[in-house]
Amino acid sequence: MAVSYKDLGLVNTKEGFQRAVKGGYAIPAYNFNNMEQLQAIVIGCSDSKSPVILQVSSGARKYANQTLLRFMAMGAVQMMKDMGGNIPITLHLDHGDSFDLCKSCIDTGFSSVMIDGSHLPYEENVALSKKVVEYAHAHDVTVEGELGVLAGIEDDVSHEVSHYTKPEEVEDFVKKTGVDSLAISIGTSHGAYKFKVKPGEEPPPLRFDILEEVERRIPGFPIVLHGASSVVPQYVEMINKYGGKMDDAVGVSEQQLRKAASSAVCKINIDTDGRMAVTAVIRKIFAETPKEFDPRKYLGPARDELIKMIKYKNENVLGSAGKAVY
Repeated sequence: MAVSYKDLGLVNTKEGFQRAVKGGYAIPAYNFNNMEQLQAIVIGCSDSKSPVILQVSSGARKYANQTLLRFMAMGAVQMMKDMGGNIPITLHLDHGDSFDLCKSCIDTGFSSVMIDGSHLPYEENVALSKKVVEYAHAHDVTVEGELGVLAGIEDDVSHEVSHYTKPEEVEDFVKKTGVDSLAISIGTSHGAYKFKVKPGEEPPPLRFDILEEVERRIPGFPIVLHGASSVVPQYVEMINKYGGKMDDAVGVSEQQLRKAASSAVCKINIDTDGRMAVTAVIRKIFAETPKEFDPRKYLGPARDELIKMIKYKNENVLGSAGKAVY
C-alpha cells in the first residue's frame, strides 16, 4: 500500500526552493546511510535552524532497507519536534536512474525524487524525466532533473569524463519535462578526488559563466549542484595520520560554493565531507584506543563531529542557517 510523505511529516521542495532563490542561500542536501548520520543531520540542522533535504541514493536505500528507511524518516521528524525544532525536512532520492525506482520511492514516502537521465541521449533524457514528473506531480512530489554529466565516482554513480551543461538546452528541457529543479554540470565532480592539483595549487574555478547563462535563460528557476563537497583538508590530514590513504584528495573551495549559493543555486549536495568526518574520528579512536570495541564509543564521537561540520556548512558555506524561521 502506497504511503504519502505528508503522513510522515515531510515536505516537498517547492516552497523551500522559492525561499532559497529569493533569499540568496542554498538548502543543504546531506546524504545518509545509517542512524548516526541521520541523527547528526537532524540535530545539526535543527540547532542551526536550517531547512534540510535528507538525501538517499539507490545504494543507501538498499543498504538501509526501504521499509526501515521510511520509519527512520518519520522518526527524524518526530525527533526534531521533540528537540523543540521546527524545520522543514524533505526526503529525497539522489540519482534515481529509472522510472520504476522513482515510482517505488514516491510510493514509500519520499517527498522528492531525482531522475538522472544525463547519461542518455538528450531526447531520451527528456522522455524519461517527463514520465517521472507526470507520476510524481500526481502525488504532489517534486522532481529534480539533470543536464550535463559530472565526472568522478560516488556510491552507484560513476563517470570518467565530465560534460558541461549546454545552456542552450535548459529552456527546452525544463519546458518539455516539467521538472521542478535542475542539476547542472559546471565543474564539480563526485567523490573525494575532484581535481588533480599539484602541492600549493588551487583547484580550478567553477564555470560560473555557464551558471550565469543558465540563470539568464531560466530566471528564478531552482538550480542544483552535485559533487559539491569541500573535501575538508583537516579530515584528509586526520585520515592519513591515523592509517588512511587519501593523498591528493581535494574538493570545491568554500568561497566558490558560497558564491554559487548566493545565485540561482538553491540546493547543494554534500556526501563525501560527511563520510570523511565520520571516518576521520573513527580512525583516530581505533588508533589511540585499539582495545575499544563498543560501537557507541566510536560512532558517538563520529556523530558529534558530523554535527559540528553540518552546523559550520549551514552557517558559513550555504547560508541556510536561520532560514527555517518562517
